[in-house]
Amino acid sequence: MTNDTTLQGRGIMPSLTVNNIDESLKFFTALGFEMEEPWVVDGKMMGAMIKGGNARLSLVQDDGKKGMDRVKGVGVRIYIEADGDINAVAARAKAAGITLAKEPEDTPWGTRSFDLTEPSGFLITIASPPKS
Repeated sequence: MTNDTTLQGRGIMPSLTVNNIDESLKFFTALGFEMEEPWVVDGKMMGAMIKGGNARLSLVQDDGKKGMDRVKGVGVRIYIEADGDINAVAARAKAAGITLAKEPEDTPWGTRSFDLTEPSGFLITIASPPKS
C-alpha cells in the first residue's frame, strides 16, 4: 500500500457522551482545556467543543434515551500527548481535587505520563512526547 492510498489524517477529535456536562467541563478545565464552542439549547448546556493546545474533544450531555445508568468509557482510553511539564499538569489536576489513577512516571518507551478518570468513566492518559 502506498501513501496515496492510506489515510492521511491530520488529527482526531473524540466525542464523549457524558453523564453530567458541567462536571465534565469542570474536569477538563482543571486540566487546562478551554471552551472553544458551547452547544446551548433553550438556555441549557448540552455540549461543548473544548481544546487544549491542538487537542480537541467534543463533550455531549447524555440525553438518557439509552438509560442514564449505562456504563460509559469501558474499553476506551483517551491518550493526550502534551508538550510542557507533565508533573505540573498532574499537580494542577490534583490541586483542583482530581484524584489521579496513576501518578506521573517515566515509561519504558521514553514518555512521562499519568492517568486519571473523567467523571463519566473515560480513562485519560496525559503524556509527554517520546524522547528521541
